[in-house]
Amino acid sequence: MMRRAKALLSSMTVAAVLALSSGGVAHADSYWQCATFARMFSGIQIFGDAWTWWNQAVGKYTTGDAPQAGSVLVFKRNGAMREGHVAVVSRVLTDRVIQVTHANWSIIEGNRGKVEQDVTVVDVSAKGDWSQVKVWYDPIRDLGNTVYPTYGFIYQTAQNTAKLAQLSVGQAAVSQMAGAAASPTSVGQSLANAAAASTDRIAALLQSLADR
Repeated sequence: MMRRAKALLSSMTVAAVLALSSGGVAHADSYWQCATFARMFSGIQIFGDAWTWWNQAVGKYTTGDAPQAGSVLVFKRNGAMREGHVAVVSRVLTDRVIQVTHANWSIIEGNRGKVEQDVTVVDVSAKGDWSQVKVWYDPIRDLGNTVYPTYGFIYQTAQNTAKLAQLSVGQAAVSQMAGAAASPTSVGQSLANAAAASTDRIAALLQSLADR
């Protein structure tokens, strides 16, 4: 009963953050670390710096190189990203394009620590194994030039089936609240503008991968 209450509280907290979003970005005053948000949003109970999640998952969760909705993509430490990064897969669009919901990535309104919903991530690895990715960066409204190395995906295990079911309900509530809180016209226009600006560039990138 206590676990169920904690899961519900976590879902309500995340919903409250995303309910303040507009165009996929949460503008709450709270500062979110990527690991804290990913743990709450995915239900995967791993603690510590983001890059350590991969080794910590051994024996607790299944890992692999194929994206699944609800799994967590673990980024390696790279350059200024000294603690790595973790992002929750929102949906799988193709075998090389996914969307993630994550925190503390883009600089939003001059600050970090914000939550971004359904952010495009593209696999640019030579083998198509998601070991290298490019990530949408909100300030430039496009995929950046930086290629980020990753470990792979952490999945929910069979022991966590019930928790995953609770997560699905919570995420459905998040989507409904976010849609109700934001102006449909402004969100729709924002997404349309972003799609128009990025579709050709993403298509070109995917074509270049196919030509390898």
